[in-house]
Amino acid sequence: MTTIGWVRHGITDWNVARRAQGQTDVPLNDTGRAQARALAERFKHETWDAVYTSDLSRARETAETIAKAMGIPVHADERLREMACGKMEGTTEDERIRMWGEDWNEMDLGVETDESMIRRGMGAVQDICLQFPGRRVLVVSHGALISTLLPVLVPGMCEREHLHNTSVTLVRQLDEEWVCDLYNCRRHLDAVNL
Repeated sequence: MTTIGWVRHGITDWNVARRAQGQTDVPLNDTGRAQARALAERFKHETWDAVYTSDLSRARETAETIAKAMGIPVHADERLREMACGKMEGTTEDERIRMWGEDWNEMDLGVETDESMIRRGMGAVQDICLQFPGRRVLVVSHGALISTLLPVLVPGMCEREHLHNTSVTLVRQLDEEWVCDLYNCRRHLDAVNL
């Protein structure tokens, strides 16, 4: 039975400013690095076999911090990237309203579809399960990708709470189905002043 620990990357300045990051390569800020260190400390006391990560630096640095603390390998996979946000990338909602009006979200701005994210995300999950059958693998990715993929992996999962930076969601494969054992957990941040 394979277990995947989904982790959203640490916080960035664009997260704080509420800018659509999409696939723009925005680095962690100092708080995000502290979050990653707190998460690494949490995982040091658990058993994990590998870390997979999006190739974007905010996820990759989070993953590398965790993997270094545990002495396990990191595998970068561009299929784990955030949703491509097209013309929205780098903008805040106020800026989008100024540029395109109140109905901006009904326009074709080149935003990646859920189907596209699901296709690439599920491809990555299938490959992880083939590489590490019955093992425990952390996957560091992005809020939109994880939120879109979880209900597909775990049918009937209706949690829609915003995924927090460095939150942990555990899913485990049971025969042909996945079950969710933990959702959006961030208890590791209690130990640090963030």
